Amino acid sequence: MTVAEDTGVAPVEVTIVIDRPVAAVFELFTARIAEWWPLASHSVAEAEAVTCVLESGVGGRIFERDRNGAEHDWGRITLWEPPARIAFTWHPGRGPEAATRVSVAFDPEDRHRCRVTLTHDGWAVHGPDALLVRQRYDQGWRALLDRNFAGFACAAG
Repeated sequence: MTVAEDTGVAPVEVTIVIDRPVAAVFELFTARIAEWWPLASHSVAEAEAVTCVLESGVGGRIFERDRNGAEHDWGRITLWEPPARIAFTWHPGRGPEAATRVSVAFDPEDRHRCRVTLTHDGWAVHGPDALLVRQRYDQGWRALLDRNFAGFACAAG
């Protein structure tokens, strides 16, 4: 684990292995995010959230939509290299000036297995709260990828 120069706070890095080919895992993570993302606990509108969307391509938005049709931005795609990598800014519940950075790499373990590595950094934007925010995301990303995404990917048809 490397330590970021801007805050002395290390990036969050989570790795899981999915028993599916790389292209399928990339598609599940991106195009089918609304099927595995736990909106009730991981969204701006919480119980009022009805879906989330990850728009493909650089500049695409990541956002949720609530029951009233309001959209809440989570970030913007900054790198789009299917099926190998995606990167995006991340600021759910905050403005883009408070964005951190997330990158996700999809690497083949073999023809039928994919290693997914999520790295989240840019904590300096949180100032003196950088370490506390990072710790919450460390726990959150691990649970989200281990339970939600890996479980969905294994069950998806």
